[in-house]
Amino acid sequence: MPGGYRTARRDSACLRPCPPGAPLTFKDATALLIPSGVKQLLVSTEAFSNLRMNNSVVNPGLIGNDIKSLRSIINPPIAKIRNIGIMAHIDAGKTTTTERILYYSGYTRSLGDVDDGDTVTDFMAQERERGITIQSAAVTFDWKGYRVNLIDTPGHVDFTLEVERCLRVLDGAVAVFDASAGVEAQTLTVWRQADKHKIPRICFLNKMDKTGASFNYAVESIREKLKAKPLLLQLPIGEAKTFKGVVDVVNKEKLLWNPNSDDGKDFERKPLLEKSDPKLLKEATEARNALIEQVADLDDEFADLVLGEFSENFDLLPAEKLQTAIHRVTLAQTAVPVLCGSALKNKGVQPLLDAITMYLPSPEERNYEFLQWYKGDLCALAFKVLHDKQRGPLVFMRIYSGMIKPQLAVHNINGNCTERISRLLLPFADQHVEIPSLTAGNIALTVGLKHTATGDTIVSSKSSALAATRRAEREGEKKQRHSSETERLLLAGVEIPEPVFFCTIEPPSVAKQPDLDHALKCLQREDPSLKVRLDADSGQTVLCGMGELHIDIIHDRIKREYGLETYLGPLQVAYRETILNSVRATDTLDRTLGDKRHLVTVELEAKPTETSSVVPVTEYAASISEDILKGSQEAIENGIHSACLQGPLLGSPIQDVAITLHSLMIHPGTSSTMISACVSRCVQKALKTANKQILEPLMNLEVTVTRDHLSAVLADLAQRRGSIQEIQTRQDNRVVVGFVPLAETMGYSTVLRTLTSGSATFTLELSNYQAMNPQDQSTLLNRRSGLT
Repeated sequence: MPGGYRTARRDSACLRPCPPGAPLTFKDATALLIPSGVKQLLVSTEAFSNLRMNNSVVNPGLIGNDIKSLRSIINPPIAKIRNIGIMAHIDAGKTTTTERILYYSGYTRSLGDVDDGDTVTDFMAQERERGITIQSAAVTFDWKGYRVNLIDTPGHVDFTLEVERCLRVLDGAVAVFDASAGVEAQTLTVWRQADKHKIPRICFLNKMDKTGASFNYAVESIREKLKAKPLLLQLPIGEAKTFKGVVDVVNKEKLLWNPNSDDGKDFERKPLLEKSDPKLLKEATEARNALIEQVADLDDEFADLVLGEFSENFDLLPAEKLQTAIHRVTLAQTAVPVLCGSALKNKGVQPLLDAITMYLPSPEERNYEFLQWYKGDLCALAFKVLHDKQRGPLVFMRIYSGMIKPQLAVHNINGNCTERISRLLLPFADQHVEIPSLTAGNIALTVGLKHTATGDTIVSSKSSALAATRRAEREGEKKQRHSSETERLLLAGVEIPEPVFFCTIEPPSVAKQPDLDHALKCLQREDPSLKVRLDADSGQTVLCGMGELHIDIIHDRIKREYGLETYLGPLQVAYRETILNSVRATDTLDRTLGDKRHLVTVELEAKPTETSSVVPVTEYAASISEDILKGSQEAIENGIHSACLQGPLLGSPIQDVAITLHSLMIHPGTSSTMISACVSRCVQKALKTANKQILEPLMNLEVTVTRDHLSAVLADLAQRRGSIQEIQTRQDNRVVVGFVPLAETMGYSTVLRTLTSGSATFTLELSNYQAMNPQDQSTLLNRRSGLT
């Protein structure tokens, strides 16, 4: 057996080279084992099939076959790979479901619990303390001969970007629902994200044992709110306290979990019989017939089969035919299979694993247009960066084509640089197994890439990228398409939402400023939604984030991971500014530097745009000659952009503004810096004379509250300038849906807890920027200038 298979944690635990014909004992072979049972990754049952427990000698002729089986475990056939994510609203039970999946697949020896803070995928200290998922963790495991790369994503709205960047590299997803609540606010958000990336998914109705759980209500909410067609593959046996198992509709069997079993591994699968379960059999038969009709409506091939051979009696239709058709329908995203269970009570997780391997697609079943241009060359997407104290930056990659090996030099198209991968690992939450190579379809963890950031496209070399460009161009000419060379080759990047909160951050002393800069640089590579800027007036470092929780966790991580006691200033809201009327301004800049005269005269007009635009729209009057523009267009646009970064009222960015350049006179020899400076000054002059308006971020708010506390919550929202859109009924609770200005939500969680004795929950999501009314605007300006 070759050396080189080892754990990244314990480099000493290496498989010792074995001389030909030497006895290989069970003890020798288990030197390969990895912490807490990751053994299935590299050592398959076939590899041990010839090793008897009594340390007897293995036939040397079999060693070659054993090596092959080890190879096939590291790089399984692409049809046997599933890249899936678990997504849901906060607290629907994603992490608990992941823990059970890992336990039943043999990767953990004990059941982790979010409440106890000992889960595999929530491994950051903050996640364990708060009981929430912040970073998505990737875990690799095997189930019945399939390799599953599973990613547990956050449900909290502050970490929407984490979900977005992981969905992009998945082939399928499991949407987890709380059976007592059905579709919730963040469920809608992640569902829309999955729609955007065209990801096939299956639904798992979790918490069937919870008081108030209702299978029919949850299914109806999927149909109504997500506008999806649910395919009921299971029915629950009992609900809430009486929940004890599920009915497999496809096979007409019942699955009952042993109530005395601690870990839920012990369950029995029995066919439904007229004698013992007449009521269940009737329900299952009706559900199966309805399922067959539903699938036949959506899949022509299956419809022909049903109408041809089995039109008289649906009971004769083989389960395999129905399963294949459900797989096709799931892939086409015309319907979603629905399963149910209770992850915390260890019921229904094994059938969910079977459904993942049976109905979700393998990498080769997803159609990626760009692959045809690479012709089997390496093409991968870096979708996440982590910083490890010992190994430096760890980059998670999804390999779309080709192969990755350690010591391989790769080319980063986005950064236009070449780097070398020093080591290749398989991710197991925060433990990693070192491997010699990895092929297409897999998710890998690479060490040694210093400049790669989230969303970068990685190829084998610059020449490979150019060859792919040429193929793409030829294809584009055939199809009359026009797009820039790099756009075709870059895999879709992440759309980074604009931050809504900001605050200053100070190191404990000036000597620690470089350490703080380093910590923030590392955290920005990991999390692109965190922005850091330097305040030009005060020289302070400003953190910009997605919400209170986001900034709080960044602050906490700087303290724990980098050992810096930083001080945060008060949280500020990211306002924007705009103008209400069009104004003209002229400006002349005349400077002599040395023996050179720099002279620029600009006349321009600033006016509000009809459509919303974050960056200023630049237009040129017909009188501006092309010769002038050729040499100075970049300088002009730089000047306009820099002027719009700070508005005249609060120093906030200007949006929804169009700048039209009417005349431009440039003295020969004038530098582009002077042109930028003059244009910038002229734009600021125009903005100052216009009627100005402050725009504030408006949030979508959803509060779930009991009937008793509804009036108190509504009264509080009225004080916060909130506008209520509707009040929905969700079983015994009321759901208040409305808008509230972000400035009024500071510390809302504490107030809501007090008002409702801790029984209410809420979610916030940025809706848009809206104009403040004059009274609120003057109050804000007075407060900022220190007059109130």
